[in-house]
Amino acid sequence: MKLWEGRFQKELSATTNDFNSSISFDSRMFSQDITGSIAHATMLGAKGIISDADMHTIIDGLTGILEDINSSKLEIDKGCEDIHTFIEAELTQRVGDAGKRLHTARSRNDQVALDVRLYLRDECTQLRSLVAELIATICKKAEEYSDAVMPGYTHLQRAQPVTFGHYILAYAQMLLRDLGRLDDAAKRMNISPLGSGALAGTTYNIDREMTAKLLGFEAACENSLDGVSDRDFCIELASALSIIMVHLSRFSEEIILWCSHEFKFIELDDAFSTGSSIMPQKKNPDIAELVRGKSGRVFGDLMTLLTVMKGLPLAYNKDMQEDKQAIFDAFDTVKMCLTAFIPMLETMTALTDNMYRAAAKGFINATDCADYLVGKGLPFRDAYKCVGHLVAVCIEADETLESLPLEKYKQACELFSDDVYDAINLEKCVRDRKCKGAPCPENVVAQAQAILGKLQK
Repeated sequence: MKLWEGRFQKELSATTNDFNSSISFDSRMFSQDITGSIAHATMLGAKGIISDADMHTIIDGLTGILEDINSSKLEIDKGCEDIHTFIEAELTQRVGDAGKRLHTARSRNDQVALDVRLYLRDECTQLRSLVAELIATICKKAEEYSDAVMPGYTHLQRAQPVTFGHYILAYAQMLLRDLGRLDDAAKRMNISPLGSGALAGTTYNIDREMTAKLLGFEAACENSLDGVSDRDFCIELASALSIIMVHLSRFSEEIILWCSHEFKFIELDDAFSTGSSIMPQKKNPDIAELVRGKSGRVFGDLMTLLTVMKGLPLAYNKDMQEDKQAIFDAFDTVKMCLTAFIPMLETMTALTDNMYRAAAKGFINATDCADYLVGKGLPFRDAYKCVGHLVAVCIEADETLESLPLEKYKQACELFSDDVYDAINLEKCVRDRKCKGAPCPENVVAQAQAILGKLQK
């Protein structure tokens, strides 16, 4: 059965049918298609466009189809053109002529636009839950390691002392913004296109606000052309998903580096690592590497959507069938990555002694040493130059600022005294960084608790 076959004298060629068909990927929207059809039938009955008897027959038939698909009693026929064709054909087979009245005052164009919005709205809810779970996992780890001193980096060079808890909370903040982007996109998407028809609405006395309300939309779209041709929401969601993957990829890169023996800041659980077929000593961070790699796939989905839509005249064009595979793949990929990433992070162990040793060898307390001199009255630029000289002295003598003898300090500046060693103590350097957003342990705990509080709202 083809919904459009009345006009044509010849059967569609098998090649054209396969090329044209979308049921292989849009069949996942069966629940949303049925839900939308139930709302449409309810409205048609309420407006007297179809009889109450036909309305109830259609709704009962659709409800039975949904139950049978969910219970695997009914298998979706992949020979149908799309999920909309399959549902309508199955309904008509079950209830007869009443099923043929379901499509009154509706086009497949607004039906498709509706199903995609309903499906992606559900997907946003699921994805939001996963992102929130990852944020909560990060916060718990941050509290656990709130006082674990490690080097912070710029240019991948050791820079200033932070804590491991503070470091990973940066990713929690990124992911919080990702939640905001998802929520914003979902809100803009939550407008019903049903009733737009093929492009010009309908002459039937339909109630678009009724179907919008029944389906949980905030309103019905204002322009019928826009209603069937808008895919901004797919592009916007793909963009939000791409930014999530940027953050997951950056975090994965950190984990990959930290796992290496050159850093050895963390140990991944054996359940979330793999080995080598030839090198028995290897323990590879494959999950993090795959997440990093799959980011490119999601970016590609975004580029697909932008490219498909960039040159299309109004209203619907068959090109737009390509929206589903791209946005479905983007959601599938991000959810898969999060599902693997969360338990990997949850079971990860921080090797705090290694972190501290790296912090002690990187002169990351040099700024604190300069600030010490500023506190003694020396202008910062002079203090900066003096400490830079001391670092050079340390490197030549294979010393650190902590181990450098006091006489060497005094040779550089008479303002130095014994209290300099307290001023450059790494734990103190971290504890004294108390301004908002800085890495002192109490800030880390407070930030983690604040983020967890936001997740509860």
